[in-house]
Amino acid sequence: MIIPSIDDLSKNGQYNRYTLVIAASKCARVLTDEYVKQREYAERLIANKETDKSLISMIKREYRDEKAVKSAINRLYEGEFEITEGSASEEAAEEAVPAAEETEEKSAEATETETEA
Repeated sequence: MIIPSIDDLSKNGQYNRYTLVIAASKCARVLTDEYVKQREYAERLIANKETDKSLISMIKREYRDEKAVKSAINRLYEGEFEITEGSASEEAAEEAVPAAEETEEKSAEATETETEA
């Protein structure tokens, strides 16, 4: 059983299960993409012998240690990702969007700076 429960995520019936599944899958995709970016960057540094750190130490713990779906559900619950309604012309009625995209971009840049140092 995953905590938080579906009842906790649905915010008093505001979102149905389908919406929550779509939102969690989109959030998980964002997290997986970020993990892949960090891993590729770390592998490039190691291949070019620009660092003596291990591959694991160069990837953020939140991306490498937890499963993407579990992290996505927790982030939806904590408000790091929010569920917004799409336009009427889209088939998918709702989608998950990072609550602060700029924050994630800054954290990615900070990670690259940390790994270079």
